[in-house]
Amino acid sequence: MVYIINMTLLAINWSQVGLQAVQLLLSLSILVIIHEFGHYITAKWFKCRVEKFYLFFDPWFSLFKKKIGETVYGIGWLPLGGYVKISGMIDESMDKEQMSKPAQPWEFRSKPAWQRLIIMIGGVTMNVLLAFLIYSMILFVWGDKKVPVSSMKYGLSFTDSLMFDLGFKNGDKILAINNEPVEDYNDIVPELILGGVVSVERNGSTESITLPVDLIGQLVEKKRKRISLLEPRIPVVAKVVSDTGTVYKAGLRPGDRVVSVNNVPCTFFDEFTYMLSQNKKQNIQVAVLRGKDTLSFQAPVDSDGRLGFALTSSLPELDSLGVLKFNVIHYGFFESFPAGVKFAGKKLKYYIDQFRLILSPKTGAYKGVGGFKAMGSVFPAHGWDWEGFWNITAFFSIALAFMNLLPIPALDGGHVLFTLVEMISGKKPSDKFLEYAQIVGMVILFGLLIYANGNDWFGWGRTK
Repeated sequence: MVYIINMTLLAINWSQVGLQAVQLLLSLSILVIIHEFGHYITAKWFKCRVEKFYLFFDPWFSLFKKKIGETVYGIGWLPLGGYVKISGMIDESMDKEQMSKPAQPWEFRSKPAWQRLIIMIGGVTMNVLLAFLIYSMILFVWGDKKVPVSSMKYGLSFTDSLMFDLGFKNGDKILAINNEPVEDYNDIVPELILGGVVSVERNGSTESITLPVDLIGQLVEKKRKRISLLEPRIPVVAKVVSDTGTVYKAGLRPGDRVVSVNNVPCTFFDEFTYMLSQNKKQNIQVAVLRGKDTLSFQAPVDSDGRLGFALTSSLPELDSLGVLKFNVIHYGFFESFPAGVKFAGKKLKYYIDQFRLILSPKTGAYKGVGGFKAMGSVFPAHGWDWEGFWNITAFFSIALAFMNLLPIPALDGGHVLFTLVEMISGKKPSDKFLEYAQIVGMVILFGLLIYANGNDWFGWGRTK
């Protein structure tokens, strides 16, 4: 039962590759084992003989293997997925010798179609259940974190120049996308990349911005490393100021709020960074609000356009400043399960919507298809964050379940399709047909795998 790791539409970040690689390997190992266990346990349930249960593929040799009963359990060296080998099933092992012999009662091919169908969907079912469980436990342990769009006092700051080209301005408040109100800040980007008409509040009036069909393609071409399009617009409030730094010696203290640079009003971080970028390696006049007093001093800007202090920018801190509302909805243990199912459904919808973009060439979304680098890049890069790890693993579980149900030969969806045709028509496809279909499916999957990973390295999908 092949389980090829499929491409997913995710952003790229090259920092801290080692830590991200470890997280990706652990995440995929969990998903593969759970998926294959779904096939394994249903095969055992219907008394099929399972010859192998492998994490990763093992061409030529295995890193580890041990036979227990009739099954060899092992770890391969090629981390592209995993498999279980069920007797009497045409799969990636292409065991023609076994298939040429008379069918035995313990073989997959001897079982009724409905039993074979259940075995086929066992892996996908386990991935879906795993996503439900992970999301439920995330909600139970950490809660559901939301930032109401209506609470964002200063609107948004846009971090990609393409957004300005489309008509957005810093300070805009996004009200609706395609006439659907956007209530949570975390939903803005997933909805934006789907395109359509955006309603924004700007200086007390409402404006409409029509997004291009190929927005996501433009983003990929323009800045492949960009991982965000926007963020809350925030004031410049010093959080950490090293007492050995030049800006501390100049007069800045924790809690100071910048109000101007070189006598030009400079209230927000986007304005502040622009002013610094225009004054690299120069001294600037900085005015700050400290309590009720306004103080002014000169400070040097380094060659990177920085003063050298950490900003108050976390969501809880911004809540305390009155910039926005950071709400955490807590769930009891039993309450978390229906909430987790609903949350998983929402993530699946986002994934399917984005998958549709990939299938439409005019969107250019295929340019952003990535392989293992893209998948690894979305894991936390600076220290181990269990909440982030489990969130990403749950999303991968949902995404890979969906991909495995696609009606491509060699994937579970291909086997399911052939079995459903058999159940409807009453005619079972010949072993020769299934062998050829398996070969075609493997060629398709490895072609997609090569393209996705090549896109990571060389940007094959992008126009030059």
